[in-house]
Amino acid sequence: MKKLTRSQYKKIAGVCGGISQYINPELDPVIIRAGWLILTLFNPLMLLVYFILALVLSDSPYETV
Repeated sequence: MKKLTRSQYKKIAGVCGGISQYINPELDPVIIRAGWLILTLFNPLMLLVYFILALVLSDSPYETV
């Protein structure tokens, strides 16, 4: 069973990296980050959603840097 977690490969909190790993492990997190940025420009509440996800999601126990 797949579980949404924060990624160890992170720029800020690892939320976008975790979402990209959840959708498809071969998906580049830059695509998710760019999409999230575009959504945030049109809807600033997405920034609040990002920080809530950063607090709620646990760290990924499987990845090492």
